[in-house]
Amino acid sequence: MVQLRELDVRQILRDGGMPFQLIMDTFAKLGPDEGVRLHAIFEPIPLIRQLERRGYSHLTKRLADDDWEIDFVPQEKPDSDPMPAAATAEAIWPEPTWNLDLTDLAPPEPMERILSRLESMESGEVLFALLNREPVFLFNELKARGHEWIGDFDASGKIYRIMVRTTPANVSDVRA
Repeated sequence: MVQLRELDVRQILRDGGMPFQLIMDTFAKLGPDEGVRLHAIFEPIPLIRQLERRGYSHLTKRLADDDWEIDFVPQEKPDSDPMPAAATAEAIWPEPTWNLDLTDLAPPEPMERILSRLESMESGEVLFALLNREPVFLFNELKARGHEWIGDFDASGKIYRIMVRTTPANVSDVRA
């Protein structure tokens, strides 16, 4: 049975605040059989997508125009050894050509530096970066440019690690 932690960010949102880091910190502290009941003033679609990629399913309830309740629970994992997937990922991804520690920079500078570096890289090269938060806005930029990426938080839950593999600049022409 999954235990849900309550997290109410309605007042933070009403005050114009950005509770994203508080939400991510809460998820980083969850145990394997824990989830979160999030109270918000709107349905946070981008957050839902991020958490689905992290292995959480959700159930959304609209209680009023500005009162939403979203339950996030960990998805069932298949009974298989996770090592083969990691080994496969290592075989597919070459060693990074560039390593960037951007943990001391405030947004949007980390995203700008990553995108700038990617422009000068050859197709198939890999960039590795350390960031002080999950780069949610960077993901859309990488997707638009046709780059591949993998990323997650380190064991502390405070540093986000991302690897980006460059693709040809005319990737849209190649796929058309």
